[in-house]
Amino acid sequence: MFFFDPLYFIIMIPPLIFMFYAQAKVNSTFNKYSKQANSRRMSGREAAEVLLRANGLSNVRVETVKQKLGDHYDPTKKVLRLSPEVGDAPSVAALGIVAHEVGHAVQDKTGYAFMRLRSAIVPAANLGSTFGYICVMLGFFIYMFSRSEFGVTVVLLGIFLFSLAVLFSLVTLPVEFNASNRARAMLRSSGLLAAQENDAASAVLSAAALTYVAATLQAFAQLFYYIIMFLGMRNNK
Repeated sequence: MFFFDPLYFIIMIPPLIFMFYAQAKVNSTFNKYSKQANSRRMSGREAAEVLLRANGLSNVRVETVKQKLGDHYDPTKKVLRLSPEVGDAPSVAALGIVAHEVGHAVQDKTGYAFMRLRSAIVPAANLGSTFGYICVMLGFFIYMFSRSEFGVTVVLLGIFLFSLAVLFSLVTLPVEFNASNRARAMLRSSGLLAAQENDAASAVLSAAALTYVAATLQAFAQLFYYIIMFLGMRNNK
């Protein structure tokens, strides 16, 4: 079992360290540029409304969410939700994050393929992330006490379910990178930020992207360990 399996820690510690680094990078970069006011003194909410209009997204509402840095675009309700530290702040960091979320709204409008795929697999990914782990552990315990083929089958089912969550994490990468690229282009073309401020906003976007890479690496490492566990069970039959 992975609670005392050294192999589990060998596989999982590197992506975990990278995740800590990514989170620290995001926090430090956001804190740095959230203190830097943009030259127009424009709040995140004001910038969102400008960028939405510029992209013909008058049907998208802007709302406030209380969760810190819980900024996101909801394609099902056509709502762009901004946290107070982004929506109310006239900072360079706020405009970078807002442009990123507007980038998701543009993806939704244009039918960006990876975003459509990600939305389609959300139910399966939620199922896989919850029950994949449960099936793997349940199957392992069944096999440990009975050495039955049924336990091996349950583990295999868990691997399949968890693979759906890994697929979701993988598909998320192009969605997020594309949204950031759109954000950089929008900020440059709109003139909302000065040249040096664009570089700062880009740094915020690059730091945020690291968290998605880290999450994907963690998911793949977890899946890899489950597969090794399954192969070990098969070889011991």
